[in-house]
Amino acid sequence: MENKKSEIKTLQTNKKAYFNYEVLEDLEAGIALAGTEVKSIRSGRFSFVDSYVKIENNEMVLIGFTIQPYDKGSIFNHVSDRNRRLLVHKQEIKRLRRKVEEKGLTIVPTKVYLKRGYAKVEIALAVGKASHDKRDAIKERDDKKRMDKAMKEGAKAKDD
Repeated sequence: MENKKSEIKTLQTNKKAYFNYEVLEDLEAGIALAGTEVKSIRSGRFSFVDSYVKIENNEMVLIGFTIQPYDKGSIFNHVSDRNRRLLVHKQEIKRLRRKVEEKGLTIVPTKVYLKRGYAKVEIALAVGKASHDKRDAIKERDDKKRMDKAMKEGAKAKDD
C-alpha cells in the first residue's frame, strides 16, 4: 500500500488558460507561501483569474494569483494579491527565459495541487490562440456535448 502523502490531490485547474492559450510544455514548480496561505490553498480559496508568470532577477514570479485570507487567521494574515516566488531550478529558468524572449511565448499557471503535503503549481509555456481557434474550440466542445446527450438518450431508449 502506498503512503497517503505521496498521492497528488488536484485542487483546481485553470480551464481559461487552456481556452486562451495553446500549451506547448508543462513544468512543476513549488510556491513560496506565507503561513496562512497554505491553509487557504488547502481549502480551495484561490483564483487564477488573469494570472501569469514573469521572469525577473533570475527568479520566476507568479503575478495575479489571488489567495483569499484565511478565515481563522489573526492580524498576521497574508496579503491576498501579492506576487509569489516560484521554486524552480536555475537551469529551467534560463531555458524558459530563452524561449519566452526568442519566440514571444508566455508562461501561465495551469493547475494547483498538493503533492506529499506541499502546494505545487503546474506552469505551462504557451502561445496565445487566435480568435478563430477559440471559436473552433467552442464548436468542438458543443459538438461533444450534443454527441454525449444523443448517446445518453439512445441508451435510455434502448433500456425502455
